[in-house]
Amino acid sequence: MELFVGMDVALKESSICIVDKEGKTVKEARVPTDPAAIRSAFEGYADRLSRIGVEASSIGMWLHRELHAAGLPIIVVEARHMHVSLAAMRNKTDRNDARGIAHMMRLGWYRPVFVKDLETQKLRTLLANRKLLKRKLVDLENHIRGALRTYGLLVGQVGRGNYEERVRELTEHSD
Repeated sequence: MELFVGMDVALKESSICIVDKEGKTVKEARVPTDPAAIRSAFEGYADRLSRIGVEASSIGMWLHRELHAAGLPIIVVEARHMHVSLAAMRNKTDRNDARGIAHMMRLGWYRPVFVKDLETQKLRTLLANRKLLKRKLVDLENHIRGALRTYGLLVGQVGRGNYEERVRELTEHSD
């Protein structure tokens, strides 16, 4: 018997729903958002699982990496597509979302998301952090320029290497 799983993940707890190919609920559970706890929730069912659906998110990507490595057929699905489909439900709860995702996995009404490998994810995170730090540095420099301008101290055009020296020079010669 084929089984389909929907998972609604959150930081602390995740809701899991397992349905069979007719749509009958086999199991529902709330487990800690931890790959080991989720794997243990699948005990007794793992050999019959056809698809496990989880919405695209940072937690979803992490769970995909861990559960896929454990040999489970997990698929990360497009969050916007799922959101539109699940918004039609009357009672919007984590439990009902998991059930809705499970049924969509059963019916094939999902759009899979390509999950990049770990090295690519690490590089992307590193580049995003670098971009953020550079933007904050420029914001701080501009803030300091504005604060000094209030007192008639003009930094002017200086290169990144001479900026700190120019600010110190202006502040040392003023009250």
